[in-house]
Amino acid sequence: MINVEITRAPGESALSTIRRFSRKVQSAGVIPRMRSIRFSSRKQSPYKVKQKALKQISRRKAMAELVKQGKAPAKPERR
Repeated sequence: MINVEITRAPGESALSTIRRFSRKVQSAGVIPRMRSIRFSSRKQSPYKVKQKALKQISRRKAMAELVKQGKAPAKPERR
């Protein structure tokens, strides 16, 4: 991982140093890279994907059965 480092030049104000640092961080692309790492999610294992799919299939089957029995409202048509 690349870190950004700057040194304060003699006679340089603190504000100027901070501004230079901010510019360097922005040009290095540190913030977008850190956000992508922070908010990315792991890829699910094949077992988990399969379990989720099976659960969804069983829920759909149960709902279809309830609709047939008249215990659940039928899905309204989309316009």
